[in-house]
Amino acid sequence: MKVPSSALKVTLAGCDMASPIVLAAGTCGYLDEMSVALDLSRIGAVTTKSITPLARDGNAPMRVFDVKGGMVNAVGLANMGVDRFLASKREAIATLPTTVIGSIAGFSVDDYVAVAGAFESIEGMPIVEMNVSCPNCDNGRLASSSVETLREHVAAVRSVLKTTKLFVKLPPNTDSLVHLAAGAIDAGADGLTFVNTLEVMSIDVRTRKSRLGRPRKGMSGPGIHPLAVRLVNDVSRHVARDAGIPIIGLGGVLDWRDAAEMILAGATAVGVGTGLFVDPSCPRRINKGLARWVRSQGCSSIGELVGAFEE
Repeated sequence: MKVPSSALKVTLAGCDMASPIVLAAGTCGYLDEMSVALDLSRIGAVTTKSITPLARDGNAPMRVFDVKGGMVNAVGLANMGVDRFLASKREAIATLPTTVIGSIAGFSVDDYVAVAGAFESIEGMPIVEMNVSCPNCDNGRLASSSVETLREHVAAVRSVLKTTKLFVKLPPNTDSLVHLAAGAIDAGADGLTFVNTLEVMSIDVRTRKSRLGRPRKGMSGPGIHPLAVRLVNDVSRHVARDAGIPIIGLGGVLDWRDAAEMILAGATAVGVGTGLFVDPSCPRRINKGLARWVRSQGCSSIGELVGAFEE
């Protein structure tokens, strides 16, 4: 029996999507660059590069290298700034054949509010994702340094998003993630995205210096996947499920089994990031595998499997 295409359709905070697969911020260019490898109408959403009020050069090279079990990066939120982004991408956003999630970043409440206010005016961008969890800048995680600070930042951004849904992208703080998630929801978040990269170190044993320009940087890829699945399940069970808050789960998703784990753990949608560096067309294979999985589970919709993990 062939699984109908509708089997992969999901609704994320009121936004209908063709698939649960979301291209993660910072891994697929600014907007539509992945269209050379993918039919964007067959995926759920594209997340823009994280945009700050002013243009940023980011950290000095080298910025990315492979490690056992994944990839380490220290890009440092390099981007063209909000004014140039609006001037160059507004038209394309309105016509892109998939949902666009606008990623915003900053180093103060005013920074986040400025970019969120600009994104509120964009046609075709129904969701803003507030990146409070970048480990590659000295204060990239300032907004998530405490529950109280996070509440303040989220509430301020929520106040300028009149029609746009707000997702908050959280770090893999294993001891406080549930509390941070609860704080974001209390302050007005419509959804949560996690986990961002895990803060790590990697030392060149010959030079005795950091292998990248920053001593601390972010690790992504399959090595962090089991942790990410556990954290999605923790937040879903303790906070998000009862509050009706959807989760975009990400962390080391390279194939359909990884994505299925996220869904069973409680994610409505699944972000793919490092997988795009390994194979930019991998979302096609993930979609196909998920469709077969839905059929094998005796379900007509992938939504029936969200949070269906049995302990």
